[in-house]
Amino acid sequence: MELKHFIGRDQLSVVLAACKGEEGKYFRDMLTTLKSTLENMPKSYETDGQGDEATATLHYFNGGSDWYITEKDAGVPGDEEQGVQLQAFGLACLNGDTENAEMGYISIEELIKHGVELDLYYAPKTIGDIKKQLTA
Repeated sequence: MELKHFIGRDQLSVVLAACKGEEGKYFRDMLTTLKSTLENMPKSYETDGQGDEATATLHYFNGGSDWYITEKDAGVPGDEEQGVQLQAFGLACLNGDTENAEMGYISIEELIKHGVELDLYYAPKTIGDIKKQLTA
């Protein structure tokens, strides 16, 4: 599982540099946990029908916008590049507009391209819990 498909180059560079620093073990453990999370998270359609009970495994953020990812792209045999993350599924809350947060397909590639950061300290939550948190 390549992290570069889920985390921006600049953010990954900072974390990799931190792995060599005083708290290196902490950051190496963080990357190990992240890789395991990515390898084991649900793929396309595996949370279908779960609604608010689906668990968001990843959280991306930028300014007042948040994206909570429940599924990663499963890919298909005919993909040009196997294992390349093209899309995900989850909850998007754009510009703090909690009333219009909605489930849908999300391009991880586009998020990264536009400087969105992966929340490295996020603990998985159900979509229902996230919605409650957003409207609180």
